[in-house]
Amino acid sequence: MPTSETSSPAASLDPTAEGMARVDAVIRGRLASDVALIEQISHYIIGAGGKRIRPRLVLLFAEALGHQGPEPYELAAIVEFIHTATLLHDDVVDESSLRRGRATANALFGNAASVLVGDFLYSRAFQMMVSLDRMRVLEVLADATNVIAEGEVLQLMNMHDPDLAVEAYLKVIRYKTAKLFEASARLGAVIAGAPRDIEEACSDYGRALGTAFQLVDDLLDYEGDTHALGKNVGDDLREGKPTLPLLIAMERGSAEEREIIRHAIEHGEVERLSEIVAIVRRTGALQATREAARTEANAARERLFALPASKAREALLELCARSVERSS
Repeated sequence: MPTSETSSPAASLDPTAEGMARVDAVIRGRLASDVALIEQISHYIIGAGGKRIRPRLVLLFAEALGHQGPEPYELAAIVEFIHTATLLHDDVVDESSLRRGRATANALFGNAASVLVGDFLYSRAFQMMVSLDRMRVLEVLADATNVIAEGEVLQLMNMHDPDLAVEAYLKVIRYKTAKLFEASARLGAVIAGAPRDIEEACSDYGRALGTAFQLVDDLLDYEGDTHALGKNVGDDLREGKPTLPLLIAMERGSAEEREIIRHAIEHGEVERLSEIVAIVRRTGALQATREAARTEANAARERLFALPASKAREALLELCARSVERSS
């Protein structure tokens, strides 16, 4: 589900540039393997870059809560490994050929290699967690990876179902995408030794931000272009994903328009993509989806005021706005 990630949406106020360089150094060091293909694929997918929002959340929340020490960099790398593993597995399940403007690993190296390297990244992430010797960290990340897997299965069950309820669609987002945002934000508080109410505020921020981020991703599949997105426009439709823009368009459209969209979802049909995009736009479904994302981002923003004022908090506030208003 993630889209092109080529620049940091929090760059203007992000105080973590030096910190992210340290995270990248940890990532490079931890990718070491005696198996050449593992290193090749791992470096290929990690090297594609990205906004790296999840590891930034770890660093920003740790900084906002006054933590100093090396643990956040290790945690940020762990989170990025888990995220990358989900991308490798996602692209195999979705039969995707393009991500972040480049051929997917499965398109280049095959499905079997991509799945197995995803497994390597998951297991390497858990090796790193154990080395931190923090039971609460293990608890948060073990729970997150389990929920993400449940979200993957839920999404698979919902494929090609034009009658999917909006709440069921949102549940997939909260499990599959928002859960790792939530865990990343929570980990910053955990490592800083924050009290549980502050930890929950950070977690709430991450969950709401992750939901907003995915809602925007879903609308961009009908609003953007392949070059800007770094993935093929219409991929969600080809995969039979009944995302919010389509659900809203069916609710607001004419009987004929509803039938066109229903047929496309049921059959993964992209031949009439331009016609479906026109329906989605005419019914105001894109605007309504972005407004839903804005509501989530505002909820995230409100939770930040439980934290003391700081440059890190300002960067997190800025991230709310930029994640919603982005066009790629």
